[in-house]
Amino acid sequence: MDAPSQNRSTNPMQRQLSSLKLVSRLLGHELHSQGSAKAITLSRESVLEIQNTLDIFIEEAGRSHLGMNSAAGAAKSNTRMVTSTN
Repeated sequence: MDAPSQNRSTNPMQRQLSSLKLVSRLLGHELHSQGSAKAITLSRESVLEIQNTLDIFIEEAGRSHLGMNSAAGAAKSNTRMVTSTN
């Protein structure tokens, strides 16, 4: 396994945060390109890119949250009650 794919598989949080970094860079680019104006204008394309990136982040975060819940559920189902008889 090469280093980039190993890094992605070992740290899913970094992968999720990369989506938010992309949104931040898109917004930062728009702010920088429009100078010091009080109001900025976003193109339809920019808004769609930001929306798509946020949707991807939400889906990945939901999948990882579901994965944690199913692992916890599996751990619970493997637990047995043991009673002591005196």
